[in-house]
Amino acid sequence: MIEQLSLGVSDPERAGRFWAAALGYRRRARRYDGDEWIVLEPPPGTSGTAIAMDLSESAAQEFPRLHIDLDAGERSLDEELDRLLALGAQRVDWRHYPTDPHQTEPPYVVLADPEGNRFCLSGRREPSAR
Repeated sequence: MIEQLSLGVSDPERAGRFWAAALGYRRRARRYDGDEWIVLEPPPGTSGTAIAMDLSESAAQEFPRLHIDLDAGERSLDEELDRLLALGAQRVDWRHYPTDPHQTEPPYVVLADPEGNRFCLSGRREPSAR
């Protein structure tokens, strides 16, 4: 079982605000004075994996070896995309989108959080979607 994912960020407070709002997660209390890690976890009674953020001097990778995949859930892909963009996510010009996606695969969009960390959003598109 994966207990937590850890992200290196240049501004932990900003990253924490974005991911808390994006996921509906809550910030875990600091473990001790001087604890600089920001750890977000699902609300009580909700399943999900915690996300921790700590200061990193490394730049975000254009093609990261590991990234987070989000599902739009009950919202359409475009509704959730608009919500995440309003929170500070940015579209990524992703040259690896499939040119002929299989009909069983949900559409997806590649985004970057305010720190530049790449993540994907998938979901269903409404018939008149962009």
